[in-house]
Amino acid sequence: FCRRACGFAETSDCLPLLQLLEVLGPAGGSVSSALGRNGGGGAAGPAPAGLGLRLSLGGWGSLVNPTGVAACRRSGRLAVAHDGKKRIHIFGPSGSCLQRFGERGDAGNDIKYPLDVTVTSDGHVVVTDGGDRSVKAFDFEGRGVLAVREDFCLPWGLDATPESEVILTDSEAGALYRLTADFRKGKLKKCQMIRSQLISPRGVAVSQTSGAIVVIEHLKAQGLNSGSTRVKIFSAEMDLIGQMDSFGLNLIFPSKIYTTAVAFDREGHVIVTDVCSQAVICLGKPEEFPIFNPLISQGLSYPVGLTYMANNSLVVLDSGDHSIKIYSS
Repeated sequence: FCRRACGFAETSDCLPLLQLLEVLGPAGGSVSSALGRNGGGGAAGPAPAGLGLRLSLGGWGSLVNPTGVAACRRSGRLAVAHDGKKRIHIFGPSGSCLQRFGERGDAGNDIKYPLDVTVTSDGHVVVTDGGDRSVKAFDFEGRGVLAVREDFCLPWGLDATPESEVILTDSEAGALYRLTADFRKGKLKKCQMIRSQLISPRGVAVSQTSGAIVVIEHLKAQGLNSGSTRVKIFSAEMDLIGQMDSFGLNLIFPSKIYTTAVAFDREGHVIVTDVCSQAVICLGKPEEFPIFNPLISQGLSYPVGLTYMANNSLVVLDSGDHSIKIYSS
């Protein structure tokens, strides 16, 4: 697929093909229907919220199969996890490359297979590594400060709270964790399971205002039915506020929604990506969940990551063309 020269031990998965298989599901079907296209065109209609593409970064070669994106609210820097030789790519607010770090390898601070990334308020980059089932923290210069291996089965999605705690999903264990650490000293203080009995939880986001937590579960396919996703919202005290799966959302919305990433905006609305219609959709605040408000309905291929910058610009990670797209009103 990529024709990038590499040694036998350095091969990368062909994510576009894996993503296509995931969207098609066991039931098969046409490529055009799986991608939510009609006659080869994208989803119709401009973004009603007035969001316009301001900047596009990366592209094949600069980023390889990107899997996660996060913003530093203090400095405006963006951290991207991808499958390059150096796994973490740091962009400045203007789009310039500031740093690359996180070597592919087997050393303690190397990153084998990054799945997601977040940035804490005290300026540390935290990565989930599916290769050795760990969580690793770095400073912005790329120095490894902490590696957490707490018998995780498959740590996947993560997001940081305003207090620099990290909320983490374990996809295989079906659990949600809260990590408390002194990253400056490289010391883990506490690793607490705060929710269990989830089904393949992956994407997660924390509201910076209310402390609410939203999780995306990937439900297993049954029979000839293709798999679906479920969005679950918890209060800061981990009480279940609301939930809706792809089938339920399909009863309300015009098309099936298969969510891969989630974020909270400044006002506390739940924002998700939908790879079926190649769109970004607002589902409303937790107390009014769910509503349907498409924010971006054109120009995306396979959105897998979402984050908001301090200026409320929306950042979308598009693994279909290996790019970061920044939208503002």
